[in-house]
Amino acid sequence: VRDAAAGLVQRSGGDSGSQQQWKDKVLGLLAGMQAPLSIPVLRLCCWALLRLLGRLFLSVQLHRGQLEMVLRAARTPGVPLVFLSVHRSQLDGLLLSFLLFSQGLGVPRVAVGGLACSPRLRALLRCLGGVFLPAGMEQRCSSQDRELPAAVLGSYVGEVLRSQQPLVLFLEEPCTPRHLCSTARVWLSPLCRAVQDGTVPDVLLVPVGIAYDLAP
Repeated sequence: VRDAAAGLVQRSGGDSGSQQQWKDKVLGLLAGMQAPLSIPVLRLCCWALLRLLGRLFLSVQLHRGQLEMVLRAARTPGVPLVFLSVHRSQLDGLLLSFLLFSQGLGVPRVAVGGLACSPRLRALLRCLGGVFLPAGMEQRCSSQDRELPAAVLGSYVGEVLRSQQPLVLFLEEPCTPRHLCSTARVWLSPLCRAVQDGTVPDVLLVPVGIAYDLAP
């Protein structure tokens, strides 16, 4: 991030005002991506989700053998868990977060794809562990415009992995199943780079998916 910001400062003149401007921009990008987890909001949403699930589904079944394997993997010291998931419904993120949290794996950081949502919903999802791509990472932006957001995203992914917070990445969108979506490519790039650069010694990739008799 420092290198990217320094290059932008140099191109913009290099005065102290420019440095503060780019520092504020970095902080703004981070604030737009994620927020500190809110325990009261988490508890309230877990309570509401339990009642919602009871109305939507007859049952939610979890494979105990696979869960035990994941719990053993989570105890591996110094190696973070990254859950790579298919995406059958917009409820998948909430369900996965709820299931992982209820099984003692902590609250994961869930990469939110191209979900169009209001500012209030976006703020709520960030408090629940949702992570959005930084502004400026859209495909239509030029490489120069994406330089700083890409550096912020790479640093953020590295810090999440280093702190061993579970990370959930969706490989597809509900409307286009069985195709690696562009958002997933953006998230996978800094993930691979973090391992290659030695930010973390290794990453445990856990394939997950939720199957529905009838997707909501």
